Amino acid sequence: MYSGEVRRAAIEELLRKRSLSEVSRSTGVSRAALRCWRDGSAAVRSPDCPRCAADRPPIPPAPYSYLLGQYLGDGTISRGPREVWLLRIACADDWPGVMTECVRSVRAIRPHNSVSLLRRQGCTIVTARWKHWPCLFPQHGPGKKHTRPIVLEPWQQEIVDARPGPFLRGLFHSDGCRITNWTTHEVRGERRRYEYPRYFFSNESTDILGLCSAALHRMGVAHRFPRWNTISVARREAVAALDEVVGPKT
Repeated sequence: MYSGEVRRAAIEELLRKRSLSEVSRSTGVSRAALRCWRDGSAAVRSPDCPRCAADRPPIPPAPYSYLLGQYLGDGTISRGPREVWLLRIACADDWPGVMTECVRSVRAIRPHNSVSLLRRQGCTIVTARWKHWPCLFPQHGPGKKHTRPIVLEPWQQEIVDARPGPFLRGLFHSDGCRITNWTTHEVRGERRRYEYPRYFFSNESTDILGLCSAALHRMGVAHRFPRWNTISVARREAVAALDEVVGPKT
């Protein structure tokens, strides 16, 4: 559920006689998990959790890879009542197709759970409750993502390596865009307008930018960094490759 580094840090704080609430706030680890570690008891397991169940059910790779990209862009995980965690993905109302795909991905992973749509000004928050969301998204923690390390667990990296297309689709659906630039050239004395599409992905986290760049490399998509927080895909063949897996938002 949590990385070994997080577990060790939390246990060290518990050994200093800090309260469960204090350690939970500082580490992002649930009080239930901290209590299990402190008392030396086995962690509470869920038979349908793909990470902590004894007989682990499979994780749908494409929906998970897409949802991971969405979470790294516009997602949060927060603790609710009775140690139930809330996964929230913010989807702009201008792109209802993106929201539909986000809901479909959540349901593919949690087919027996309900998904709530919370209307906000200009966006809709896709919300799903489950005690084991931190198992599937161990990158959660206190503070904004760009203020802390974002590193995939080995099992997550295997999924992304096998399904880089949905991962990129989730990233670009959250913090990316496809635009059409234009320029003019004089041809035989006549000024003509030419249009060409390109993709941009922007994020304040250098780790998330690195994950996006690695997935683009894996798919053979040429790209560059025009600014430290932005990835640009402009070559015709690279744009065509992204069109196959991302395409314009709908």
